Amino acid sequence: MKNAIVFGATSGIGKSITKILVKEGYKVAITGRRLEKLEELKKEFPDHILVKQNDIQQIEDVEKVFYEIVSEFKTIDLVIQSSGVGFVNPKLDWNKQQQTIVTNVLGVTKLYVLAYTLFKEQQFGHLVGISSIASIRGSRAAPDYFASKAYQKSYLEGLYIKTKSIKSKKVFITDIRPGFVDTPMALGDQLFWMVPLEKAAIQIYAAIKKKKRVAYISKRWQLVAWVLKIAPAWVLKKMM
Repeated sequence: MKNAIVFGATSGIGKSITKILVKEGYKVAITGRRLEKLEELKKEFPDHILVKQNDIQQIEDVEKVFYEIVSEFKTIDLVIQSSGVGFVNPKLDWNKQQQTIVTNVLGVTKLYVLAYTLFKEQQFGHLVGISSIASIRGSRAAPDYFASKAYQKSYLEGLYIKTKSIKSKKVFITDIRPGFVDTPMALGDQLFWMVPLEKAAIQIYAAIKKKKRVAYISKRWQLVAWVLKIAPAWVLKKMM
């Protein structure tokens, strides 16, 4: 049986991916702030889920929880980082920006480093980060959120490049870039191409199985990414 950790499994993508992993034969450690939500998920799969309450904003506790899981599982095959916050924040409210930065940058970086270091020691493992289509360019409505996702994208790419030094060639890095998925994290009104959560989770798992370097969810968002990459800033200023 393979072992996985899903950070941010209380709802949304993390919860849906956990269910798929269990059905695919994984034993899964799940983390999140809301213990009652984690326990509800464990009740569905009591023999396959380990619960560890964790608030990624409490960065000093992240390493402790991570190694508690490693101690119980012994080896880890897959780490999925799905924790995150985001706000529509056109007025640049500092409290909202601080929450975004602490969670999406500091907390996520800590998890990425822990996973990469463990996988290098094991000589195998797969780190999956849930970033966003928002990682491609900036935004006037949520500049801190978009910037935090750009940071994640770049950091994951850096870790991918670092895997060249791992002799076994069995450590993989995947960057999942969803568009609008039907979860509370979908920012804004009148969103288009909204992907149902279950469909998104199925596509994410398919990308994980194929060990894709980058995957857009759904696939049509790859076209949006291409347009965003080539559009000059003055066009985005008018559009976004």
